[in-house]
Amino acid sequence: MAVHIINFTAPINSATCGKLIEKASLAAQQQATRLVINLATMGGECSYGFSLYNFLLTLPMPVHTHNLGTIESMGNVIFMAGEHRTASPHSKFLFHPFHWHLSGAVDHSRMSEYTMSLDYDMHLYCRILAERTQGAQETLETEKYLTAAPRILDPQQALACGVIHAIDAPLLKEDHVSHCVHN
Repeated sequence: MAVHIINFTAPINSATCGKLIEKASLAAQQQATRLVINLATMGGECSYGFSLYNFLLTLPMPVHTHNLGTIESMGNVIFMAGEHRTASPHSKFLFHPFHWHLSGAVDHSRMSEYTMSLDYDMHLYCRILAERTQGAQETLETEKYLTAAPRILDPQQALACGVIHAIDAPLLKEDHVSHCVHN
């Protein structure tokens, strides 16, 4: 039994979601004592970010998430699944408005559906951040960041807002089992 580390340096999409689930499931099957996920991501698709967040909460071992350098957008939701959350001293967290790429013609009904989905995803994102940072010294204004006024948090600000529990270097020892998810 060992600590397993997954270095996730990729966008959040179907392929990388599947790979992270595969590596985390392997750690669970091998009865890892703890799972550390080192993250560096510019974000990606909401549906896969929420799926990974929910999946990581179900794992039978403690999950520690660590910001290797930059976590943006939907990456913040995945990061918040950590029971213990840390960030490298020279790292950042970016919160910004959602955007979708549309192709082809869109009718009124489809546009209404897209609006509903965007609103739902924004509220879900805000709820997760609020739940996971409850009791912090400073309150995040997540809805504001996701609609009009993006915000970057440095590690000290992330600590004050409850996004992280400590500023620390990434954890890696010779007896740890290491996996990578990258594009």
